Amino acid sequence: MSKIDPELKKKLLKESQSPFKGLRRILWIAFSGSAFLGLLIMLFKIVSGDVVPQNNLYIQFGACILFFTLLFFDRDKT
Repeated sequence: MSKIDPELKKKLLKESQSPFKGLRRILWIAFSGSAFLGLLIMLFKIVSGDVVPQNNLYIQFGACILFFTLLFFDRDKT
């Protein structure tokens, strides 16, 4: 019937079900790291006595939660 190797066929079917998964995971990791670093810098500014707008702190905190959540849900479920 088919001359395609069964392993290759399985890999291609998996890729067709979730295209660009590797690229998405790299982006989620990069965005999570950036949001965490931004939050860490803001927290250090607060500790040093500098004034940080509360809205900016909420945005950074929300970005951390969002990107870590996206990274969590994009994992392999096998």
